[in-house]
Amino acid sequence: MTIEFRGFEKNSSDESGSDSSEEYVTDDDNDSTGNNDQDMSGNEAGELEIQEGDDDDDEGDEDEVVKAIKAEKNKPRDHPPTITCEDFIVDISFNPAKNLIALANIMGDVLLYEYNDNETKLVNTLELHLKACRDVEFDSEGTTMYTTAKDKAIMVTDVETGKLKKNYENVHDEPVYSMLCLDKNKIVTGDDAGTVKLWDMRKPDPIFSIKIGEEHVADMITNDARKYLVCAGGDGVLTSIDLKGSKIYSTSEDYDSELTCMGLFRSDTKLLVGSSKGKMYLFNWKEFGLHSDEYIGQKHSISCMIPITQNIVVTSGEDGVLRAAHMFPQRQLGIVGQHRLPVECLDISHDGCYIASCSHDNDVKFWNISYFETIDSIIDVTEKQNKKKDMSNNLPSSSVKNASDFFSGLA
Repeated sequence: MTIEFRGFEKNSSDESGSDSSEEYVTDDDNDSTGNNDQDMSGNEAGELEIQEGDDDDDEGDEDEVVKAIKAEKNKPRDHPPTITCEDFIVDISFNPAKNLIALANIMGDVLLYEYNDNETKLVNTLELHLKACRDVEFDSEGTTMYTTAKDKAIMVTDVETGKLKKNYENVHDEPVYSMLCLDKNKIVTGDDAGTVKLWDMRKPDPIFSIKIGEEHVADMITNDARKYLVCAGGDGVLTSIDLKGSKIYSTSEDYDSELTCMGLFRSDTKLLVGSSKGKMYLFNWKEFGLHSDEYIGQKHSISCMIPITQNIVVTSGEDGVLRAAHMFPQRQLGIVGQHRLPVECLDISHDGCYIASCSHDNDVKFWNISYFETIDSIIDVTEKQNKKKDMSNNLPSSSVKNASDFFSGLA
């Protein structure tokens, strides 16, 4: 079954700026609610414009989702200010235990920022790798940071002191492209040539090395059971590995585009996979050979996704727009935020209040998403999508002015 929901076509860059310095970054002019009082046709700044329909529907019978978002729009948007860096940001990662975010850049450095609603403060700059740092991850306790880079090295760093704990050199024959932390001691890495390795940081050599394809390993994911590792390949193949058996479990059909990112939903029973052609494929967990549903999300490449609730996903990519969608049932919720240039990475904070996105502008923006829990709980799984009502709706964190442009391509 193919469900089509085409994306936002208009260039909806967030033109609000942000000040930056080496130690502190303030963002008084970068309120993600936007300063759209001149464009809201009579509405006060910060309010959500609800367009009136031309039909004879009862005006008082307003969609509950629109009501929830409208109520949120009238509240102040609380979020940390934008971080603007000198160098290209390749990856970002929130600490799972405290208000700390790591930014990995193209120079091989990792910048650690503390954040709150009022400021972002640079607390440490770690010069770790000789080439571009491609992936940064924290362990489950947030005390240890793992990084990998184009220089084929894995660095293990103490978060509190900034001191290097371990250094693995030449861990792959080709540059490492992606990494996933499994637990306090184990990580997996995937390289540019399709090789995946499992590492135990207490041992000098990998537990296993498996060749799964000829292209780069774009993303890797597992669930709480840690039995299967699923790898999205640049060759358009989804490969699952039996971690305990140290062997390939299954290989999917060959899709016609690069598989770029993944997310787990419905208590880890559903796997959503994004692609470079804007399509998203839904798999049942352990049934990785063929997708159960297919969605046409947008015309542009999807580079990254982040699950927000058991049902809601935020995706972004080539056009720089962050879109939210409810997957069960499928329903577009609106635009969360936007960058002027493509978005490279998304992550969610330890308390679930924010997502952060980094773009080719060398900036990292924060978006308050706490209202998603309310929206998720009131969506009726039996209700069909009302496109006319949805057209009046933008999410509170977005400064996109014309919501109807985003929904105009709905089939």
